[in-house]
Amino acid sequence: MDHVPFAVVGGGISGLAAAFELQRQGVPFLLFESSDRLGGLIRTERVDGFTLDAGADSLLVEKPAAIELCRELDLADRLVPMLPPRRAYVLRRGRLRPLPHGAPFGIPASLAALAGSDHISWSGRLRMTLDLLGRGGRAHTEDESIAAFFRRRFGREAVDILAEPLLAGIHAGNVERLSMRALFPRLVEAERVHGSVIRGMRVVNAARSAARRDGPFRSLPDGLEALPRAIVSALPAASIRRRSAVTSITHARADGPAARAATITPVLPTASASAGGPYALQLTGHTPGVTADQVICALPAAATAQLVGGMNEPIARLCRLLPTTSTAVVALAFPRGAVAHRLDGSGFVVPRTEGAFSILAATWISSKWPARAPDGQVLLRGFVGGARAPELLDRSDDDLIELVNDDLARLLGIRGAPSLTRVYRWIDANPQIETGHIDRLARIDERLASLPGLRIVGAAFRGVGIPDCVAAGRAAARGAVEEYRRSTAGVRLEATS
Repeated sequence: MDHVPFAVVGGGISGLAAAFELQRQGVPFLLFESSDRLGGLIRTERVDGFTLDAGADSLLVEKPAAIELCRELDLADRLVPMLPPRRAYVLRRGRLRPLPHGAPFGIPASLAALAGSDHISWSGRLRMTLDLLGRGGRAHTEDESIAAFFRRRFGREAVDILAEPLLAGIHAGNVERLSMRALFPRLVEAERVHGSVIRGMRVVNAARSAARRDGPFRSLPDGLEALPRAIVSALPAASIRRRSAVTSITHARADGPAARAATITPVLPTASASAGGPYALQLTGHTPGVTADQVICALPAAATAQLVGGMNEPIARLCRLLPTTSTAVVALAFPRGAVAHRLDGSGFVVPRTEGAFSILAATWISSKWPARAPDGQVLLRGFVGGARAPELLDRSDDDLIELVNDDLARLLGIRGAPSLTRVYRWIDANPQIETGHIDRLARIDERLASLPGLRIVGAAFRGVGIPDCVAAGRAAARGAVEEYRRSTAGVRLEATS
């Protein structure tokens, strides 16, 4: 087996961020990706003048890791804010009604805003005022579900009309199971410090107002896949192994055959001393495997379990406890004159209580970002599936296009057939950060302590958003380099050019 000091398994944004940090640290590494493309769930397609993001389409400004990475890649001056008015809607009693601007989960931040929130009944609005009065009760558990938290603080309508549809659109999840502490720790802290979520978020929003002058999100003119493409361009071509699926990772002991092989055929400049591993990485087919002293596993939870199961079954078992959901994104384009709605915002969400609709949410891409559609055309995306309707993923592409088209036609007053259609399926690609997640991560970390040099990152573990994945990937790379250098003091490493 060839040997490399550092290996990254997985070419999604977490793995690419880790590889970028290793390159910045000036150390040799190999990145293994099972498919031909890099970027994972960040995918952009350009068709007939349309720019279609198949998955995520934005970066959250208040979590700076992704924005900082853009600066290092000379992409900062290309970042664009959302187009005004940056308004979102919620479907309520068959009508699209605007959500309060800048309010977390659509919760109004003042009594005046609350009074004007016609998407909530008067009894629901009165119930929400109890939060401002500090009358939300105490949590019955340290790790509440999002539904339990919002029900306790704001009442049932806040769950049914706001939290459930927003989280169905963002995380494709079940709010009765998703963890408030893991996903929205700032709201939990706002309650703890200020006795009121609304009062606490006012303080936070005031501090952020300057930084968020142009709104909380940014994207790139050519679509978000420009970010992983820029990372790949910054890495040495020789450090990337596409179509190279790692099938297992085993801990090769100092007297084992993999360790002996590691001293025979170095593929990159490397130290002779082991710093953590060596770990043996087996590859598919007849491709020779490699050994590595430090391994960063940046894969979905199920794939991680499969790789490490032979080495540490307790870690694999914990990874299997991390659930996912599947979704489909249906992109449709229409002539502007065929759509009656003003499309004066970013899109809308659909509460479960609205009944006879298939879509979870829709984004009006050409109203949300500049230059995403040719002149005279509009580009829309509808989301289906998730925890609410997983059975829809069994339907054909044509069926999904028809379902989304029918829903959008009813709600937006669309006449005629779409001029462009695309369906993107994300199977088991939406990690569900459920209650108990933080404790499960702690147990994984405890067991990783017995495997020095192995690190696990990815959306299923420490944050589902792109900024969290970037931060975790780079932190893992820094930790790997620090551990290696401590263990091989005085040995000089040189990265490949």
